[in-house]
Amino acid sequence: MKVAVIGANGQLGSDVVTAFRGNGDEVSALTHSDIELQDIESVSRCLKENRPQVVVNTAAMHHVENCEREPDKAFAANGLGTRNLAFVARDIGAIVMHVSTDYVFDGAKRSPYEESDTPNPLNVYGNTKLSGEYFVRSTWSRHFVLRTSALYGKSPCRAKGGLNFIELMLKLAKERDELRVVDSEIVSPTSTAELAQQMVVLSRSDCFGLYHATAEGCCSWYEFAREIFAITGAKVGLKVAGPNEFPAKVPRPQYSVLENRALKAHKLNIFKPWRDGVREYLSTSAHQ
Repeated sequence: MKVAVIGANGQLGSDVVTAFRGNGDEVSALTHSDIELQDIESVSRCLKENRPQVVVNTAAMHHVENCEREPDKAFAANGLGTRNLAFVARDIGAIVMHVSTDYVFDGAKRSPYEESDTPNPLNVYGNTKLSGEYFVRSTWSRHFVLRTSALYGKSPCRAKGGLNFIELMLKLAKERDELRVVDSEIVSPTSTAELAQQMVVLSRSDCFGLYHATAEGCCSWYEFAREIFAITGAKVGLKVAGPNEFPAKVPRPQYSVLENRALKAHKLNIFKPWRDGVREYLSTSAHQ
C-alpha cells in the first residue's frame, strides 16, 4: 500500500513512518519542506505527485499556550489546513487518517469519554483541533479520525521543547533531590509506537469513522512520574504539588480519559495498559 505521512519528522510521525514501512508499505515521509497544509496548491501538487492510497496527518500546531496567543495561526494550521487535506484526498480517492486530541473535551464527565460524547473544548487548541475533525468528517467519507492522549515517543517533540514527559522526569531526577508533580490532571499516557501500530491495523479495514485511540487505563501526572521512577529505580523524592503551585496559563481539562469504544466494537483495539507501554519504552538500550 502507498502511504503518505505528513509531519514525518515529528514525535508521532517518525513512528508512523517506521510502523508502515515495517508492515511492508511504500511510505512517502513528508515534512513541512515538502507540503504546506495551509496552501491548497501545495497540498494538491504534493499528493497528486505521490498518489498515496492512505494519507496520515500527524502535523499540527499543538503548543497549547502558543495556540492561545495566536488563535488565527492555530486555526489556519489545525482547521483550515486539515480542510485542504480532506478536499485533496477526496479528489484523488485517498483515505485520510487524521490525528486529534483528548482536549476536545472539558473533563466535566469524570468518567472515560466515548466517541458519542459531545465535545466542549476549553481552549483554542482544543477548538481548532475539533474544527479539523469536523472538516475531515464532513468532507470525505473515507476517513479515520483518531483522538489520542498524553503522547510520548523516542523522537523529540520540537514544539514542546524536545523532551517528552518521561525524559523530562528522568532529566530532573538527575538534577534535583525532590520533584513536585501535579496530581489533579488525569490522562492516559500513550506510546507513539503503539498508536502507530494501531494506525496500521485500522488502515487495513474499511471501518471508517471517529475513534478514540489511547493506552488502556489512566493516571495523574504524579502517578505517571511515580511509575517512571519505580521502573528505573531513580533516587529522587517525589511529592504531590500544591493546588496552586503550578498554575495553568491556559484552561485544560482536569480529566481527559478516552475509552476506545469504537476500536473494541470492531475488534481492532491493540492497546495495552498504559504501564506496559511505559515499561516497553524504558526497556530500550538508552534507558538501561
